[in-house]
Amino acid sequence: MGFSHWLASMPAWTLPAMIATVVLWPAHALAQSAYSTEHVFSILMKWLPLLITKGFVLNIVISFLTMVIGTIAGVFLGLGRVSHNGIVRRLSWLIVQLFRNSPWLVLLFIVMLTLPFEVRIAGTIIPVPDWMKAVFGLSLPVMANIAEIVRGAIRSVPSGQWEAAESLAFSRTQTLWQIILPQCVKRMIPPWMNWYAIMTMATPLVSLLGVTELVTLSRQAMEAESNHPSLLVPFYGFALIIFFAYCYPIARLTLSLEKRFAVKL
Repeated sequence: MGFSHWLASMPAWTLPAMIATVVLWPAHALAQSAYSTEHVFSILMKWLPLLITKGFVLNIVISFLTMVIGTIAGVFLGLGRVSHNGIVRRLSWLIVQLFRNSPWLVLLFIVMLTLPFEVRIAGTIIPVPDWMKAVFGLSLPVMANIAEIVRGAIRSVPSGQWEAAESLAFSRTQTLWQIILPQCVKRMIPPWMNWYAIMTMATPLVSLLGVTELVTLSRQAMEAESNHPSLLVPFYGFALIIFFAYCYPIARLTLSLEKRFAVKL
């Protein structure tokens, strides 16, 4: 929960201050330049619709699909971590440790280079775009961390719940799915949202692999405008602002839910 705590601890004036910095910096940087401030921001405004609709939207799609795949796989992996079967428990532990402690960029490169560009199913060729490969690559560390969230939530349920279910002749599977996991959902929501914010912030990593998201499009837009140095702060500053504006409310909501769903002993 450290990321959400850090992000939500920023004062309300942080976003206006960031916007003011991006707006005022060119006026200072362009003092000796042929480019005027108005010219720089007219260029930014020209590219803004593309940066948002084709760039930032793809960042959101990647983060959302990554969390969906990572959550589904992480739930089953987390259940494996508390399994009574020793082989399943050890294998789950190994997978969690492997992907929790691997550099995300390395995982992305491995997935990008190993997954095919297209698959053939019943004579039909289905292309696999680079952004989908990025989703699979980023879902691996998310899966491992969600598994730990699931394991921790299950362990946090008092043992009396298991004993009461056993006295009522519930099987372990019935106890887990009908009694334990429903109680775990509200405990898992705040850390899940924290990881969603982290994942959204991490999506620009895929620009290093050629995925045309916000950062990639910003770089291409600056190249189309002769790569003038005065464009760096406005374009990358806009990327910083839009990511902050999207993730800051999530961090605030995460802290609110954390307080609301806190386990009271």
